[in-house]
Amino acid sequence: MNPVRRSLIAVIALAPAFAPRVAHAQRGGQFMELNPPQPVESTSKIEVLEFFWYGCIHCYNLEPKIDSWLKTLPKDVEFRRVPAVFNDRWAHDAAIFYTFEALGLLDKLHRPFFDAIHRDRLRSDDAQSLKAWLEKQGVDPRKFDATVKSFGVQSKTKRAIRMTSGYQIDGTPAMAVHGRYTVGASEGMLEIVNNLVAAVRKNKP
Repeated sequence: MNPVRRSLIAVIALAPAFAPRVAHAQRGGQFMELNPPQPVESTSKIEVLEFFWYGCIHCYNLEPKIDSWLKTLPKDVEFRRVPAVFNDRWAHDAAIFYTFEALGLLDKLHRPFFDAIHRDRLRSDDAQSLKAWLEKQGVDPRKFDATVKSFGVQSKTKRAIRMTSGYQIDGTPAMAVHGRYTVGASEGMLEIVNNLVAAVRKNKP
């Protein structure tokens, strides 16, 4: 087994057990209140996270809606994607996401990579197929491989593992609002997120 994958599996095994959550129903779906809340990167803005996996067809189908929703995002809201990690395969894809980010190619390659997996049947864990796809996108596979193994990418991947556990994510897509709430996949998912953002805004000091 790849030593990078082995280390990530160890982190998954050591992740803390889920703490209790309180479920709330809202028109269009359900959300959960986290107890305790999770830390956020910025206290000046309302943080919204999307937990996803490149291999998840529901995440792929959500992408156009996310893109449209982002155009309406208020200035006091900060959105970030977090690759959920439940096993070594998901950790592998999370490392690819953070490698795109480290190379400054995330905006360019995020959607095409999704397309390649779900439209063109690319196997992200097939090294030769991934190499061919990267070359087609103008990415040097050797530079990509070196970046995947870098301390920065591996640290972010391990953090994604901890966040998946801390936010008690049990499936994708899922969203989180300011470390306090998680929203599971449903037709009204983004509407619930908007309502929770408004609630957080109203109660912010």
